[in-house]
Amino acid sequence: MRLSCPFCGERDSREFTYKGDATRARPEDEAQMFDYVYLRDNPKGPHQETWLHQPCRTWLVVTRDTVTHQIYSVRSAREKSA
Repeated sequence: MRLSCPFCGERDSREFTYKGDATRARPEDEAQMFDYVYLRDNPKGPHQETWLHQPCRTWLVVTRDTVTHQIYSVRSAREKSA
């Protein structure tokens, strides 16, 4: 699988580290923290994920199909979603 860093161009996936679901927001209520940390969905199909590009230390939001691994989009996590 290859990912395209907005700053470095297309790279092999070994340069990236998967960091989790990009659609989850940290809860403000401490009572919900257990669910936030330990309970995860296993989505099938297109899904937004957070990845770290190690060489340039850039956080990315990747929209990827979890079945086919097709990459639909890659953007800097600092950019607002469309």
